[in-house]
Amino acid sequence: MKTHAQAVVIGGGVIGCSILYHLTKLGWTDTVLLERDELTSGSTWHAAANIHGLHDSANISRLQHYTMTLYNRLEAETGQSCGVFQPGSLYLAQTEAREHQLRLQAAKAKLYGMNFYEIDRAEAERLHPLVNFDGIRCIMWEPDGGNVDPSGVTAAYASGARAAGAEIHRFTPVTATVQQPDGTWIVETPKGTIQTPWVINAAGLWGREVAALAGITLPLQPTEHQYFVTETIAQIAALDRRLPSVADRDGEYYLRQEGKGLLIGAYEKDMRFWAEEGTPLDFAHELFADDLDRIEDNMMRAIDRVPAVGEAGIKRVINGPMIWSPDANVILGPVPEKKGYFCCNGIIPGFSQSAGMGLMVADWIVEGEMRYDMFAWDMARFDDWADKAFTKAKVRDQYANRFAIHFPYEERSAGRPCRVRPAYEVQKGMGAVMGLNYGWEHPLWFADTPDTEETKGFTRQNWWAPVGAECRMLREHAGIIDISNFAKYRCAGPGTEDWLNAVFANRMPKAVGRSCLTPLISVRGGIAGDFTVTRTGNDEFWIIGSGMAERYHKRFFDMVPLPEGTTFESRTDAMCGFNVAGPKSREMLQGLTDTSLQTADFPFMRSQWIELGGVRCLALRVSFTGDLGWELHCAEGDQVQLYTALLEAGRSIGAGPVGSRALMSLRIEKGYGSWGREYSPEYWPQEVGLAGLCKMDKDFLHKTPAAANLAKDARETLVLLHISEEDTAASNADATGGEPIFREGVGIGRVTSGSYGYSVGMSLALGYVKGAASGDTVEVMLLGRPHRAVILPKPPFDPEGARLRG
Repeated sequence: MKTHAQAVVIGGGVIGCSILYHLTKLGWTDTVLLERDELTSGSTWHAAANIHGLHDSANISRLQHYTMTLYNRLEAETGQSCGVFQPGSLYLAQTEAREHQLRLQAAKAKLYGMNFYEIDRAEAERLHPLVNFDGIRCIMWEPDGGNVDPSGVTAAYASGARAAGAEIHRFTPVTATVQQPDGTWIVETPKGTIQTPWVINAAGLWGREVAALAGITLPLQPTEHQYFVTETIAQIAALDRRLPSVADRDGEYYLRQEGKGLLIGAYEKDMRFWAEEGTPLDFAHELFADDLDRIEDNMMRAIDRVPAVGEAGIKRVINGPMIWSPDANVILGPVPEKKGYFCCNGIIPGFSQSAGMGLMVADWIVEGEMRYDMFAWDMARFDDWADKAFTKAKVRDQYANRFAIHFPYEERSAGRPCRVRPAYEVQKGMGAVMGLNYGWEHPLWFADTPDTEETKGFTRQNWWAPVGAECRMLREHAGIIDISNFAKYRCAGPGTEDWLNAVFANRMPKAVGRSCLTPLISVRGGIAGDFTVTRTGNDEFWIIGSGMAERYHKRFFDMVPLPEGTTFESRTDAMCGFNVAGPKSREMLQGLTDTSLQTADFPFMRSQWIELGGVRCLALRVSFTGDLGWELHCAEGDQVQLYTALLEAGRSIGAGPVGSRALMSLRIEKGYGSWGREYSPEYWPQEVGLAGLCKMDKDFLHKTPAAANLAKDARETLVLLHISEEDTAASNADATGGEPIFREGVGIGRVTSGSYGYSVGMSLALGYVKGAASGDTVEVMLLGRPHRAVILPKPPFDPEGARLRG
């Protein structure tokens, strides 16, 4: 076994072997995979191995499509059979909501050139004569759907990697991973040690244990999962073709042909955790005892849909382990606090995503960044707050609701509250309906009575009217928005200005009390983040950014060494904040402070430390609402006092609390982009309208790729769309994000954010388009159906910024 390697992959399941294969495809052939037992041990060998292309996330759909199309090429390349069966998949909708979901996915498939479209019942019956289609509202057909052989796919990845020069060592458990002073790692095994700059944890069921060797805690929890295979079914044996699989997610089971019988699997409500205290090190190819009683309800629904299942005997039952993250997405990416340690753990649809995951890991390690924005998979979306109790509660919810629709804006209650601010109980008592943001509870909207539960769906829900009232209150009077979940940082010391200029693309403010907006540029020259930076002293700056991306942004901040004597610290946990905005916000706040808030004394994009309602605050004259307003940041212990003072001052002018749903509407009325929606590493500065904030006459992080991108024509352009009120009223829906945009039947883009603009009386959407301009008429595919829209030349609210700067 070699003593040095470019990268060491730990885990010989399908994901580990895919990562090794894709590393070699990008030129990293001096790589090693270590497997504690035989390849496919753990979860891989007993997987049902279904493959499908469509996902609610466009980028995950791209990666699943890539995975599905790779398997046949992988067979041809390696000569190793992947056991690919692609008889197609039928997707059934029993409910209106499921129909909306499937129609939206079909529209996305058309936009991205994938095969997924509606067929009628007669065609569906021809494709699968065993299915009873009674009660089905909509049937979609995916011609490329099917399944693969788990062991064959894993062996093919391994064969391709070996042929390129990578090494695979079976029966070689990793006993330690020790980081060296230079940041490299020593990987210890009974057969020797390997020194490497990259450790890649793809250990599957043992992901927690391998991470613990490096002092890392991952939010993962295994469960049991069952499926069974029937004896031969005469109708299938008589066919000269393979039947398509059936995705009846409203029935909460999956079904496909296996041999001359059927394979049926379920995610039951009465789920079971396994290995809560750690996965046994001697576990390999074992299974658990059958417990079909737990999935009886799911089985009965499958029998109702495919009566032949009820007449067939059971040939075998597979009850094996699988390991979950709190949101059922992979935990992927370099650990921000551990240089050279990469995680790829907690994978559920492994055979639909294996190639895509391998490609993304190889992208990041070799190129420094993925080609797609995959924050939905980034391990930085969790931190220490995602503890064992939170993880178990979320995994239980995810497993039991595996096939439930994840609706736009849906907030599930499992594992919450997790992190709360001092004002949490006050806000709940005022009717606040809470959401989760990086573990923090924050008000989404305010109901008339406490403990109101919001409804969920693709159409307008019970929060639509209350959010409208909040928007109109702020636009006509003033509103108080809790922004405590924003990320807050303090940078101080003699090298602060130089360091910030080296990190951010914009030039830092020279004068105390001045603020600027600035992009953070990604490795490939896209937008990694957007921040407000304010100078509060000769050698002190405060930085405000996206709260959910705080751990993600740590990677970028760590790329530029801090000068000696300069400190950079997160103040997010220690500080809370409110945005007070609206035409009467100055009047409302002036009664709480002796500091003049008049424009001459406190202009737009200025800041001061002031006392407000007896509380010391950092006041910034900015507002994400696009209205006159201030951000007020105070110590966490002062939050209730400040909130109480603001609420009391607001009563006399008709102001009150406003939630983040209203903030979404207000910022879209102004055409403001948001990180994670409009801004991401995939988009270049000129495509998002931030080119002017990139000062190319100075050096900054990733300036070279930014300059290269800025020298090119924009591939797409961020635009604001006005969707026909007649159409949205008829469908009772507004855009939410992800909807394709077509013009005369040709896909030209997609929505990134959407909302009803209550104060301007318009249904609005932000999105990216190519080959279209202001005034053009397009179709936005709300609920998967075309809705007329026009590209606006300017935002409908305060287009000249008179209120914002007034």
